[in-house]
Amino acid sequence: MGARIIDGKAFAAELRGQVADHVARLGAEHGIIPGLAVVLVGEDPASQVYVRSKGRMTVEVGMNSYEHRLEPDTSEADLLALIARLNADPKVHGILVQLPLPGHLDEDLVINAIDPAKDVDGFHVSNVGLLGTGQKSMVPCTPLGCLMMLRAHHGSLSGMEAVVIGRSNIVGKPMAQLLLGDSCTVTIAHSRTRDLPDVVRRADIVVAAVGRPEMVPGDWIKPGATVIDVGINRIDAPENGAGKTRLVGDCHYDSCAEIAGAITPVPGGVGPMTIACLLANTVTACCRANNVPEPEGLTA
Repeated sequence: MGARIIDGKAFAAELRGQVADHVARLGAEHGIIPGLAVVLVGEDPASQVYVRSKGRMTVEVGMNSYEHRLEPDTSEADLLALIARLNADPKVHGILVQLPLPGHLDEDLVINAIDPAKDVDGFHVSNVGLLGTGQKSMVPCTPLGCLMMLRAHHGSLSGMEAVVIGRSNIVGKPMAQLLLGDSCTVTIAHSRTRDLPDVVRRADIVVAAVGRPEMVPGDWIKPGATVIDVGINRIDAPENGAGKTRLVGDCHYDSCAEIAGAITPVPGGVGPMTIACLLANTVTACCRANNVPEPEGLTA
């Protein structure tokens, strides 16, 4: 019997519906409309598609969307000045600067210029520290989406052994902190981990976030384990015609699905949850800014 497929697309649609309900309630009961500002510097095609999608979904759930598209040669001073204006704007509750930035801009400096209370990506050093010490913070969107799906599938995660493959600041490290917060026993594995297959085979939960196509085969997976595949990799697909490509995750889906108890597909697994959690974070930030009780189920 194959693994249960964890449908991130359906889960994200349900979460966006919850967000829309909370946005409507904020407007009706408090006269507040959450606002999300997205800043795009340059003309990276993938970033442009992502920003358009964020803007469309922000409006669909009833929030205000503010897009700021800047030229590739925008100076650091001008970008920081824009962020300062957004920090001071009471209509803006969430600020996201789309990464990657052009090479002449210091990403750390720019991210840490955002008001931590409006940092809906959860990348500000203050939010990283708050998350790491178990305090209220803005939580990075992709790990938050993974946690929501794991909770929905398992209920309690307490006592489960989790292995996170990847140690990035965007996914790996915050994912480990969130799993610790839910009382998992957590191992962070990476390219220097000795006996990586044996480490992964111990896990009740495997979160793969390394950016290497189909790196994790099925024989690394403990029977019945839950596999959350964060990877999105484009590879050649000559079987579909000359020059064709397809998307795959960090796990070899077919072999892992034969062994796992549950698995996220690629595409249609973790990916749709990222924008849905961004919208949820914006509602959370709006509630905190206005001393309104936070809705349950939208954050960790």
